[in-house]
Amino acid sequence: MPLYPVILAGGSGSRLWPLSREFYPKPFLTVASKHSMLQATLLRLDGIQGLAPTTIVCNEEHRFLVAEHARQVGAPPSTIVLEPVAKNTAPALALAALTLISVAGDSSDPLMLVLPADHVIDDIPKFQSAVALGARLADQKCIVTFGIVPTAPKTGYGYIEKGEPYALDRGRPDAFLLKSFVEKPDYDRASKMIQSGEYLWNSGMFMMSASIWLQQLERFCPDIVEASRQAYESGVRDGDFYRPDPGLFADCPSDTIDYAVMERIVGESVGNSPDTVVVPLDAGWSDVGAWSSFLDVSPRDKTGNVVDGDVYMHDMRDSLVIGQHRLVVAVGLQDVIVVETADAVLVAHSDQVESVRDVVARLKEERRCEQENHRRVHRPWGWYETVDSGPGFQVKRLTVNPGAAISLQVHHHRAEHWVVVRGTAKVTKADEEFYLQENQSAFVPVGSTHRLENPGEVPLEIIEVQSGSYLGEDDIVRYEDRYNRHT
Repeated sequence: MPLYPVILAGGSGSRLWPLSREFYPKPFLTVASKHSMLQATLLRLDGIQGLAPTTIVCNEEHRFLVAEHARQVGAPPSTIVLEPVAKNTAPALALAALTLISVAGDSSDPLMLVLPADHVIDDIPKFQSAVALGARLADQKCIVTFGIVPTAPKTGYGYIEKGEPYALDRGRPDAFLLKSFVEKPDYDRASKMIQSGEYLWNSGMFMMSASIWLQQLERFCPDIVEASRQAYESGVRDGDFYRPDPGLFADCPSDTIDYAVMERIVGESVGNSPDTVVVPLDAGWSDVGAWSSFLDVSPRDKTGNVVDGDVYMHDMRDSLVIGQHRLVVAVGLQDVIVVETADAVLVAHSDQVESVRDVVARLKEERRCEQENHRRVHRPWGWYETVDSGPGFQVKRLTVNPGAAISLQVHHHRAEHWVVVRGTAKVTKADEEFYLQENQSAFVPVGSTHRLENPGEVPLEIIEVQSGSYLGEDDIVRYEDRYNRHT
């Protein structure tokens, strides 16, 4: 039976601010690899037997980032399902199951391998071996979860208690019935659980058939299934994307896979559920949930430090220092986190990294732009970066990918002056169309329709000077857009 990977890419990763932002979240960060975590998730599937095309579920705002990161590693998904609003993992998996059942038709019951997009796994062969075992179990109608063999009494993870051995073949069993879930324990309890040898970390990775997931979700949370099904059936396909109906999906309750189904199956007294099985996995796993985890998965120097970027250190121990845009000098500190970006700097003690999430929540309440985006903002056509700004003006650097174009648009409150510094630009301005070469420029007055295209084979680089009474990104009216943003 084919195995259908389902990658859930809806996490925000707020505890990894300022690298992780609302519109550039954790799955797109590069950790302990040259690839982003989403790309690494796709690549570790390579070599698994009987693999069907991947389905990715992500937030509407991240759709072009997901598509581009997948394209860069030659692993385009069959479908990218867009959540109009984040409703956590249970509704996301319901949308994925409905998608796969629709694709497979009545002839088969798709077997899903459910993976978060933001984990690190070092030992790929061990991971793939565990997946192969899980597929055999799931093919026998089990619900399978993967439990990480713990290395320390971590208090930031949930735990799984192993039950009786569960053997497919004669001999030593490689899986166990799932006995119970334990919420994040304190240090003393976590230490005792580790010493007992009966507990595993809860990885958030699962295997099950699409129909079994929907059946069990229907038993425990019928309102999630109903809202997800209505939203899916009223949705529309947009190229590689599938858009569930936003109004109907907004009514869907928010819940996790664990809370909605897994813990209820384990805790029920009537034995009318499928077997719930945990497969132990010892493969160098981390969910990189906070800066302390970032330290754990990164190579350290002889004094225990992790350094990235233009950094000078003296008498530093067991610290993480990242400098992205300027020289960072750190002297005489221990157990600290320093992360410098173009528009924000984080300085924290390593035992306070969980509090970063609270700081980000406050930034969001105060509508600070540093919570939403980096200074470099990605768009489906490329990216732009704010170079300077002040009352009545803003200077941006734009890079338009080969063959890409911004939308045909108009601004009611600002004019724009474009200067080409690299490549060739095709410019539409009102009823005119013309080309600009390097060192040539064009002026777009307030209220004039305009579009910028890159007809060449190298990136087009533009310096854009905006002037006017209002310079916000919401002063855009789109008339035509090859990425369907005008709809």
